[in-house]
Amino acid sequence: QVQLVEFGGGVVRAGGSLRLSCAASGSTFSRSAMGWFRQAPGKEREFVATISGTGADTSVADSVKGRFTISRDNAKNTVYLQMNSLRPEDTAVYYCAQRATRGANVYSFNYDYWGQGTQVTVSS
Repeated sequence: QVQLVEFGGGVVRAGGSLRLSCAASGSTFSRSAMGWFRQAPGKEREFVATISGTGADTSVADSVKGRFTISRDNAKNTVYLQMNSLRPEDTAVYYCAQRATRGANVYSFNYDYWGQGTQVTVSS
């Protein structure tokens, strides 16, 4: 059974940076694509970023392109989301998710395991 735990959320001023981490249990991490999604109050969960099992393939949402970067360290079973130039509209609960396959994917329904989420609040 895979467990995902997110770290690094908090309150930051607009223009600031945060780095989210997601630690995964189990031995399948390096064979699994990972993703970050977010959900703001009153809105549906939306795709933020995804990375393939090897880390060679990544994709980010247009809304965060040029500001957010996804990366992973398979030796540490950890995936990261570096968030720069944060905006108030980035305020949301951020979720880490793991697929049972290697390929990066932007659709939440293709993910098999989810973390509990971490709150990111960006003040103006």
